[in-house]
Amino acid sequence: MQQSTALLARLELVWWLITAVIATMILGPVLYKLPDYQFLWPNLAFVVIMITFTRYIFFLRYTFLADWRNIKVAIIFACIFIAFLLIQEINLFQTFLDENGIEGIVGTLPRVEQEPMMKFIRSEMLLFGVGAVITCGVLPLRLVVSIWRRWNGYED
Repeated sequence: MQQSTALLARLELVWWLITAVIATMILGPVLYKLPDYQFLWPNLAFVVIMITFTRYIFFLRYTFLADWRNIKVAIIFACIFIAFLLIQEINLFQTFLDENGIEGIVGTLPRVEQEPMMKFIRSEMLLFGVGAVITCGVLPLRLVVSIWRRWNGYED
């Protein structure tokens, strides 16, 4: 049992490293060109939540959450609040773009770089933002199924 726990801890650490590498690859070009990018933290949260929750949806049995029923219940209720916060951040981003245009974010770049960078930022922000919201809706369902299976003696 202790060896299994150590293996799951190492696997979790590897997944967090993979998440960090992916987040760096996505946000690296933005931070390189725009060091004062004002939507860094919401953008980082979108990426991390989407990757982590997607991993929990598909690989739940290989995570530390597999045997912790109380933590699963807490995450089910936390997902509701997280989803509302994520939707609020997407709305703030979209409102900022509507009010300030692309110059509000990429105005410091040369003209030829503004449009491609803005397309990239807008695309990845909406992709990961909407993906994170969707995973916040699906993960509680997956956790309920997992709790039900464990409660009734089925293997998860």
